[in-house]
Order: sequence, then C-alpha cells, then structure tokens
Amino acid sequence: MSSSSSYRATTIGVPSTSVAVAYAAATTTGSSTTAIVGATSTFDATKRLLTENNVTEADLASIPQATGIASLAPSDALVSALVPAASMVKLIATLRDGVRHKRALVVHVATSSADDISNVLAVRDSGCVVLRSLESRQQAVDYAVAAALIAQKLGTPVVHCFAADASAGDVAVYEAGQPAFAEFLGGDAEGFAAIDSALGLFGGKAVEYVGNPDATLVYGVFGASSGVRKAVAADASVGALVISAVRPLDVDAVLGSLPKTAALVVAFEQATRQPTPWGPLLFDLATALHADQWDAVQDGRPRPVLLDAVSATAPSEFTAEQVARVTAHARTLELPAHFDPAEVAGVSASDSAAQKELAELAELSLEEQQQRVAQIPYGQLLQQLFDRRLHVANAAESSSIWGDSGKAGSTPEFGFGKLAVYEQERARLVQAVTAALRDVSVPLSSELQAELTAWLGGRDDASIASEAAGARITALLDAEQSGSDVLGEVRRLAAFFALRSNWLVGADAWAYDVGNSGVHHVIASGLNINMLVLETTPYPFTASSKHEQRKKDIALYAMNYGTAYVASVAVYASYTQVLQALAEADAYPGPAVVVAYLPHTDGIFSRNYSPIDVLQQSKRAVDSGAWPLFRWNPEASGDARFQLDSERLRRALDDFLRRDNALAALGRAEPALSGGLDESVEGAAAGKLARRARGDVDALLGGLSGPPLLVLFASDGGNAEEVAKRVARQGRVRGMRVQCMAMDEYEFDELAFEKTVVLSVSTAGQGEMPTNGREFHKALQAASINLSETQYAVFGLGDSHYWPRAEDALFYNKPGRDLDRKLAELGARRIVDAGFGDDQDADGWETGYADFDRRLWEALNIAVVDGAQAAAADEAPSRTDEENKVISNFLRGSIAQAIADDSTGAVDEWDGKLLKFHGTYMQDDRDVRAERLARGEEKAYSFMIRVRLPGGVASSAQWLAMDRLADEYGNGTMKITTRQTFQLHGVLKRNLRSTMRGINRALMDTIAACGDVNRNVVASANPLQAHLQPEVAALATRISEHLLPSTSAYHEIWLDSTFVAGAAKQPSAADDVEPLYGAAYLPRKFKIAIAIPPENDVDVVAYDLGFIAVLDDAQPPSIVGYNVAIGGGMGMTHNNKKTYPRLASVIGYAPKDRAVDVAEKVMLVQRDHGDRTNRKHARLKYTVDDHGLIWWRQQVEQRLGYALEDARPYAFTRNGDRYGWVQTTPGLNNFTMFVQNGRVANFPGNPLKTALAELAREHPPGFRLTCNGHLIVADVPDADVPRISALLAKHRLDNLDYSALRLHSMACAALPTCALAMAESERYLPRLIDLLDRVIDDAGLRNDAIVIRMTGCPNGCARPYNAEIAFVGKAPGAYNLYLGGSHSGERLNKIYRETVNEEQILELLTPIIKQYALERNDGEHFGDFVIRKGIVKETIEGKDFHDV
Repeated sequence: MSSSSSYRATTIGVPSTSVAVAYAAATTTGSSTTAIVGATSTFDATKRLLTENNVTEADLASIPQATGIASLAPSDALVSALVPAASMVKLIATLRDGVRHKRALVVHVATSSADDISNVLAVRDSGCVVLRSLESRQQAVDYAVAAALIAQKLGTPVVHCFAADASAGDVAVYEAGQPAFAEFLGGDAEGFAAIDSALGLFGGKAVEYVGNPDATLVYGVFGASSGVRKAVAADASVGALVISAVRPLDVDAVLGSLPKTAALVVAFEQATRQPTPWGPLLFDLATALHADQWDAVQDGRPRPVLLDAVSATAPSEFTAEQVARVTAHARTLELPAHFDPAEVAGVSASDSAAQKELAELAELSLEEQQQRVAQIPYGQLLQQLFDRRLHVANAAESSSIWGDSGKAGSTPEFGFGKLAVYEQERARLVQAVTAALRDVSVPLSSELQAELTAWLGGRDDASIASEAAGARITALLDAEQSGSDVLGEVRRLAAFFALRSNWLVGADAWAYDVGNSGVHHVIASGLNINMLVLETTPYPFTASSKHEQRKKDIALYAMNYGTAYVASVAVYASYTQVLQALAEADAYPGPAVVVAYLPHTDGIFSRNYSPIDVLQQSKRAVDSGAWPLFRWNPEASGDARFQLDSERLRRALDDFLRRDNALAALGRAEPALSGGLDESVEGAAAGKLARRARGDVDALLGGLSGPPLLVLFASDGGNAEEVAKRVARQGRVRGMRVQCMAMDEYEFDELAFEKTVVLSVSTAGQGEMPTNGREFHKALQAASINLSETQYAVFGLGDSHYWPRAEDALFYNKPGRDLDRKLAELGARRIVDAGFGDDQDADGWETGYADFDRRLWEALNIAVVDGAQAAAADEAPSRTDEENKVISNFLRGSIAQAIADDSTGAVDEWDGKLLKFHGTYMQDDRDVRAERLARGEEKAYSFMIRVRLPGGVASSAQWLAMDRLADEYGNGTMKITTRQTFQLHGVLKRNLRSTMRGINRALMDTIAACGDVNRNVVASANPLQAHLQPEVAALATRISEHLLPSTSAYHEIWLDSTFVAGAAKQPSAADDVEPLYGAAYLPRKFKIAIAIPPENDVDVVAYDLGFIAVLDDAQPPSIVGYNVAIGGGMGMTHNNKKTYPRLASVIGYAPKDRAVDVAEKVMLVQRDHGDRTNRKHARLKYTVDDHGLIWWRQQVEQRLGYALEDARPYAFTRNGDRYGWVQTTPGLNNFTMFVQNGRVANFPGNPLKTALAELAREHPPGFRLTCNGHLIVADVPDADVPRISALLAKHRLDNLDYSALRLHSMACAALPTCALAMAESERYLPRLIDLLDRVIDDAGLRNDAIVIRMTGCPNGCARPYNAEIAFVGKAPGAYNLYLGGSHSGERLNKIYRETVNEEQILELLTPIIKQYALERNDGEHFGDFVIRKGIVKETIEGKDFHDV
C-alpha cells in the first residue's frame, strides 16, 4: 500500500536521503536519542530541517552529533543513530551487547559502494536484524520507521542500510502517534512475522518472490533492484527472490517462495574486499537450500544448482538487457560456480580498485589463482581492518602477503627479525622522547611538547599514534632547527611514531616443527608481534600415519606459554568472530597467534572443488567440534580470559584447560559461551546426515512405541520441576516416549528435531530465569533456528503480587511469557495458550496448573493406554517428608552409601533431608552455579556443618579444632551463627566423615543441630547478672541432652560406633527406638532459648519455646524459676499471608528444677498435634494459633501432671550484646568483641581468623559465642586482663569504634552458599551500613543504638522481623523494608516499602532518621518512634503482621 495515502503524512523537501532518514528517526518513532555519528554536513542539515518544521528545543537537544555509537549511554528506550558504513566493523561488540541485553537500537547506514555493503554485512553474525531499502528515497524513510518499530517490538538492535542519494527532493514523513504503529506494537506478531508485518505497513515484504511462478532460473537479491525486476518482466523463465531482511533469514519464507520449477538459483550481489571469493548472500542461500525443510516444502525434488554472481557493481546498476546477458551465461553452467556478472554483462565497475584486483586475478595462471585465493580470505580482512597500519613482515613482494616457499622471506625467522628490529627501534624512540621531555635544557616549543606528551601517553593507541600524528611531530622537529642530540635522536627515529599492525603469515607447514620454524621464538619473545597461521587440511581430519611427521597444535602450544593471545577462527563459519579475533590480536600488547581454517586440496577454483564444498567442509568441521572457535586473552579478567565462540570443544583443548599447569595458574580458564554467535554456522542444527539418521531412528522408534514428548523445566524451588514430572507421568500413561530434564541439561541443538515439547518454568528474582534454565534461555533468545516442525506448550509459575508496583507487573511470569513468545517467533506451533500458576490463588500454582493440564491433553487428544496407568503410578513421588523419616530406619536412609559414592559430589533429595538431622546441609556455590551448568558440569556441591553447642560455650581447644577443620576441610572460614554455635561451609562430601570425627574428637558433636528435632539450645552469654551465666548454660546443656535423639545412626555412620561426645545411646540398629520422638520425629524444627532479664540477647520470644528467668530479691540475685513462653518463630513466605512470623506468648511459670520436664512436655504436645501434612504450617507457632493458649496450657499441664503457676513479672530493655570489658564474678572478666555478621575469616588487612587462633592459644579458658554472631573472651582473670588487652590491641580486636547502628547489625549467610537466598545479605549489609552511617553521623546519632538486620530470604535466620529496621531479600539487589520492631525484641515490625533497591533505601530512610533525631522523646527508641509518628502501624500479634 502507499505510505502517503494511508497515514497522516507531510511532504517536505530534503537535501539528501540521509537527512530524510535522520529526520524520520527523530520525529516519527519516539527515539529517546537520535544520534548522527560523524558527517557534520548531515548533522547540520538535519538540525535545520527540524527547526524549519517546528520541532521543539527538547527534541533538538536529543539529537547529538556523537563520536561513535558506542559512546551513547545504554537506554531502555529506543535509540537511533545514523553512522558511516566504514565504522560498522567497530560496532560488532555494541550490537552483540544490545542483543544480549535486549536493547531497542536502530543503526541507519547510507551505502554508496560495494565496500559499504561489505561493511554492513560484516555484522550479520552479531544477532541483530539487518534490513535493506534500495528502491527509492521514500522507501528509505519508510523502512527507517519500520526498523524503529521492529527494534521496539522485538527489543533488539536493527541495522537498516539504504542507498545514499545526495540530491535534493521531496519525501513524505509521518506524524507521531499513527494508530497503525500503535496497533503493530501492541499486536501478537513475533519474530520474523513481526519483521514482515512492519515492512508490510509500507507495502514491503521481508522475503518477496517476483516473477513467473514456473521460472527455471531465480535470482537472489539483497534489497530490491529495478534492473532485475525489469528482466523478470521481460523473461517468463526468470524470477527473483528479493530479500529485504537478510537477518534473521527465514528459511521457510525462502523455500516457500522459491518456484518448484527452479533449476538454477543465482546469488546476485555486490561485495568487495570479501574474506572469500564469494559473496555473503551465497552462504545464506546455501543454508536455505540444504535445510531439513527442503523435502517437505519442495516435495523432495532435486535441489537447484547454486551459482554466485558477485562483483563490485550493485545489481541496481544493471539494466534489463545486462541482466539478460548474466542470465544467458548462468544457463551455461551445470555445476556450482562463481563468476563476475559485471564482466559478463559489460558493466563498468564503480570501484576501480576492486576492478583492478579482478583484472590482476584474471591474468594469473590457474596455479597462481589457487595460491591467490588461499591468500584472499584472511589477507583481505587484515587489509580491511588495519588499512595503512598493516605490515606483513614476511611478504616477498608488496602485492602479496605470502613469501615464495623457496625464499627466506617466507619463513617466520626472517619476518621475526624484521619485526624485532621494529620493536627495538620503537623502544628507543620512547626512551628518546622521554628524555627530551624530562631534560629542561632541551629546547621544546609548547606545541612540540604537547604533541610529544600526547604521543608518549597514547603510543599504543592507533588513534593517537597515527601517521598523521607522526607527520605533525616530524614537521615540528624539522622546524625546531635545534642542535640538541636528544631531539636529533627523536628525529632519526621519527618513522616509528606511527603504530603499525605487525603480522607474520604462514601455512600449516609451520606447525610440523614449531621449534625449527621459528614459531617458538616468536611466542617466547614477548614482543608485540602477531602471527596468522592457516590450517588447510580438508574435513574430516584423518589421523596421521605413524610414518608421517605429526603436526603440533600451535594454538595449544601458544596457550601453554600463558603470555600470548590465541584465537582459533574460521571465516566460513563466523565472519564476525574472525574480525573480532584479528582486532583483539592487534590490540594485545604482546605476541598473538591466530590459527585460521581454510580447507582446500586441489584448488578452490578447480572444477571439482566448488564454493559449496568449501562452505560445507567448514560447517562440518566447526559444527562437529573438530575445529573449535575460541579466543584466549591472558590479560583479561576472570571468565573473559577464555571465550568459546563455538558450541563444541575439542577434547585436547578441554583436557588442557582441566590440567593443573601454568595456564590455570594465571586464573580461571574455563570456557564461557559467547553470546550473539548462535546464528553462525556452528550454532545451526547438526549436518544433513545427522538429521537423516535422527529421522530414521524416530521412524523406527515410532513403530515400536508412541509419539515422543520432551518435558523441560527450569526451577529453583522445585515447583516447576514437580509440574514437569506430572506432565511426564501423564505422557507415559498415554504411551508416549517421554524425556524429562532441566533445560540446561538438554542439548539445545536438538530442539529443532523435537515434535512435542512442554516447558515448565518458575520465576526467579526480578522476572529472571531460574539457574538451571538460563543457558537454554540465552541460546533460545539468540537463536535463528526453524521450529516449524515443533509443537509446544508453556506453563509458568509466579506470584502476581510479588512485585506490588503497577510498573513491575511485567515481571509476573516473565520467563514463561518470554519462552512462549520466542518459540512462536521461531515458527513453533502452540498446542494451547500458555498456562500460568499464581501463588496468590487459593491453591497456589495448582489452580492454574489444573486448567493447563486439562487443556493440554484435550488438545493433544492422546488416549490413556491400558496398563500404563499403573506403570506410571510407580514413578510418582514415592514418599512424603513424614514417610521419609519413618522408613529411614531411625535416620540412616542410604546416607552411608551416598557419602561413599565418589561419582558425584551430591546426595539425593531424601538422604539430603535426613542429613539435616545429623547436623549438615547440602549446598552449592551459587556464584559459579550458572557457569558450571553452562559447561555441562555438576553444581559445585559442598556441605555446611553446624555444631551442637548448648549455651554457646567453647573451650580454646575446641576453637582451635574448628579453626583447623575450617582450613583442612572447609572453605577457610567459620561462621558464628545466630544459633550461638559454629558453622563450617564448603566441606566436600568425601570429607564429611573426617570433619565429623574431628569435631567429635574436640568433644563436640553435630547431631540434632538441624532437622525436625529439638535443635541447639541457646542461652544468655553475657547477662547483666554475669554470675548466673554458668547456671543457664548448664540448663541449656541438660535440656539439649535430654531431648537428643536416641538413634545410634549418627555414631554408626560418622564414628564407626565409637562414642566420643554427646549422650546419644548406642544400641544396635535393630534395637533402636526413639522414646521421645517416635519414628516420625517432629513435624518441623523445634528451638529453645533461655534469657535472663533485663538482657534479651537471645531474642527469647523468637523461639518455639522460651524460658525467661525469674530472679529473687537477694544480692546477688538467684534464679528461682522461669516464665514459659511458646509459639515464637520467624519464617514466612513472601506474599503468602497464611505464613507469618510470631513472637512467643507466656503461658505460665515453672520452678527452675522443672524446666527440663516442661521443655519435654511442650515438645511432645507439638509432636502429637503439629501439622504433618503442610510443612509451611507445621511450626509450633501455627499450632498455638490453631488451638489457642488456653488449650495449649491444658495440654502441657495434662502431660506434666501438675499445673503451671501464673506468670511472674519481668522486663527486657535491650536485645544486643554488651561490648568491651565487663566484670563477671569477683576476679574474672569478659571481653565481648564485634565480629561483623559472625564471619571469622582472614580479610585483607584484617587477618581475624589468624588473630583469634593466637588468642585461643594464649587464653585456655575459652570463649562464648553469642546469638548475635559475636564472640566473648570469657573468664579472664584480673591478672591477665593487661596481657589479653595488649593481645587484643595488637590484632585490633579491641576496635569498638563503630557506629551503634553497626554494632547492632546482623545478617544471615545467604549467598553464595544458601540454596534459599534470593538476595545478598552477609556480603552486602556492611556496605549498606557504610552508606547509612553517613546519614546517622549527619543526624548526630552515631552512638544511639538502632537494631538493624538483613536476610537473603523470608525464612528469617537473622531474626529480622523483630528488628527496628529490617531488610528481607526478594531478588538480587531488591529487599522488602520493615520498620517498627522494638529495641528489646518484643514486638514485630511492619512492612514499610516492598521491593526497594539501595538508592531507594537511602531515599526512604534518610528523612525518617533525621526526623527521629529531631523529634524523638527522651529515651525513645527508633522502633517506638516510627509507630508513634504513624510511619508504620504497630503489629500486635503475628496474625496481623501483614495488615498494613
């Protein structure tokens, strides 16, 4: 349709097409920035045109003249830029980054020559969309608008090239807000369909066939061509495929448009300076013609002969008569061939240099042509990239990059000598310039001094150390006419001002003897010299016979040195990757080796060696992994050192990277897949033979069993995996052949061969994929495969209220929506619309799944097979958590066998649950999880071990034992936990038994430190009545021992039944019995705390059972009994109001001699009445709220056989630790030190762990661990206080000069070890407090205590919900902010803001803290203040925690 007739348009006069495009980009498409790179005349003309047409000053300000597109700040909004074609190669990294981060970026490029087209197509493998408009100036404007719409719709960079036209004329431009544009952006079109739809708005098509439907010869043209159209109209046997969108190229569209009568297909294209003798369009057409869909679309007919007609002349410059001559010539060719259509048709080339090169080629003999072709691919790329900077040192003559094989000039030694001299002379120049600048006696003009200074600072930057700069400096030196010897030396070396790109080029013969060939000397020299080595062996590679001289792998040889840049490239596989590798090699300040694949045997131009053969050999070599594409940069950091650009890795390279050698010592060298290369050859499906074999196997299996079903899941918490398992079971009962696995475990290349796929995915963080699906998701989003043979369905799991702000609604089930959209873009067919499970529904995700399950199987219409139901039932989950405990044989399970299995670092789910009862959790290092899964490796599994340490009392010998075990078996650190005990992290499975034994030898154990039992009993570590601490510590020990499981499994598994520590009995397994717990133990964990008012340092009401000491009036006071509080607990689930924290309620008082009895009976009531069907509702706090306090007291008293007394009065004033020195009993003292978040490690400049080990050796009485993660040096005699004080000062352990905010802070471990963490905690809180301390200092509150806590998830390990300020992680960098807990820990806080980041936290808290400083009452704490001021509502009890 006509663009001007259908839309609100205005006709304006423009001085050029470039200005018209820039104007349209700035006014029609809503770009936040429309930049013009270079081209001052275009910039000025566009500004004038905008001003003349009443464009606002704000819009004018958004149109910068940029130095380069990379200089534009990344934006979430659309960014358009008009750039010169010559800069396209430099934009590869920017485009790839845009693809990875889904940035709406449009790059408009004016093309006027073959060089311009070649430069545009150089970025075709970057993953972006590439469009071309060629018909008219109006089409350039139309497609500019279409490109912007596509970029916004698909969230991806778009390159739009158009024909440059410097003449003035009129165009129709569109007013903003066109209804058709809004309809397109809000429509359902996706992928290639969206591209085609956008072009269709202006009467265009992404792939269009023109001509007779029965044509026998078809031209493939990138962009429209009037000459081709006229030739088609004049000859009914000729047609044309006009391809306006060359990336992504839709194979179905190409094959569907191609007449079934076509016997010849001619890639008619314009290109020069190509890295091959064939144009890029040939590669795309070859891929389409050899695609798996050919037989289905083209009825299995023979494939047409593919010809390549490429020249420096654009097809648009050919007349209809000249195209007819090309047609006549093409019909004389029976085999795939390459020819110059301009030469055949008698067209004058506009590119004289290219024409001269073709003429030179025509004068060569066949043998010389073959040698020359061997030079063209990479030699041309070197010339294209480095132009006048290029210096190939071993060239025998200037017209060739090769030396004669019989001449010394072709050897690397000869070239190396030349380049070594260059490096030495340039080093002398640096010395001379430095001397001239430093010597004040040397006469220098200010201009010369400035030029020399600039050159010296940027001598390794080609843009600074250029030929022009060298010429300027030389002219200034000549004008100086100084007699200075120093300046004379600078003038003598002036030829070395310009930075050259130095290369040695050779064939694979160099690799037969690396030492004698001189390659070794180049690599070992350390000089800035680049080597390009060609591998010409045809694929498949054959093993050399034992009589042949074996070639060395130069790439591995160079990598083994660890100081050379190394790359392996194949121009036929990924042109873009070759450009990037050559540019990186040039930039690397040392030796670089680029090994390049160019298969040929008897000459590329010979009749029996066609261009298609070379292309296919390269595809197979790269796709099979026989020729890997990679880049290794030893100066890069971390994962960036090794970039694997191909999908598969040669075994030799893989083994090398795993070896413990010099390379590994330089840093992490595991490969990380490079994004954006999935559209290159190695990212395509396996070869034709593999596809046929797969089809044969499918056909065979189809005759033996039912249809195939692939079920993939991505799940962090297990729900999406459960959905996948249910779908798999339903498939099996219908007789389907089912595969079920995590997405990242699946070989992505196989996706195109799957018939039916069901995907289940949960939502992580801020709309992110779960860890075990991220690599699959990346591969899918970057892929351009055809999935037209695949049908699919997606079920997503999320929480519609997890992100409460309206603008965050897009995060709800985003991974599921992304998968559904992308699969449709790639041509896959939806079985049913995507289903979504919402945690806010009455049954959570189950509600949405029930509907999805029904729709899925109705649509598939596959009946249940007789007898399959029972078979599938056997695969259903065989047990619940309760059943797992009952059948475990008193906590044995198969733990002994699991820890003996060295084939994996993990244990299975059920043994993992049982291991918690033994005091250990399986974890993995989440910092490296994604990286390891991407490499196909197992997660970095390890185990956390928690010690049972009642009351937190540890001797110095025990401290030293834990210190040693942390180094020997752990990750070198210890954690003082909020459970008042030690934790070790990073213990490998094979070291579990040794670590457990080491703990027991130190007279400690780990049994019941975790699991559904009574866990470590905590007690006040440093009460105000310090003389009472030993009494409550002893009570903690008695309760812990009394409630300890009786099973002998612990000693049997870990200690070979040898009693070392603890009081667990050791009968034989057959005689095991649990008199307190029974075979099912408790419904959930059970925690006990003991506190002595007025200090609530244990947060006693945060536990299932709390004992609050009641003192008499004696001096010093004594404990007479305890108030009994039940029903505390911190854990909850975000946005699930059925879960909530609760503080314990006092139900009565018991004399102290009955405390152990009371503890037992409270636990037994929970054992018998706790919820064993729903673990989220199984804690004692819910049992209390379900039955009420009166019922609970009756149940406890009934088991006690006596009544509890009424509660006695008590009062708490604070819940922190008392720092510094305090006297305990006469003659003894304690020192409490601040240990940030309880982490004991050697930090840079603060070797805390080493210091504490020395302190332990110097102080035998030992330590007490606090529930806030700090450490008390206990029972120091008065006489030893000076000595211990000096030791503390020596290691800066006495440094308590922190803000009171930091001293009252606490964070859980969270990332990287905790499997439940959604955000950072321990590693982040110190930084946040650094920022808040500035606010605190400004407000004058540095010494005013405010309790501040952070957890990485809502389970509450750092007891955040009774803190005055709390942060609970929701996603990486995002937290819920709670305010209003009491300073004494006796009131829950309330949500203040959901999902806030660091900037928002500071914005929210700064005014509140300042207001508190100014308006608080005397003695009023922060938590009380925010409630009094109405900033948050007071939380009365746990059930109203969510009521805001």
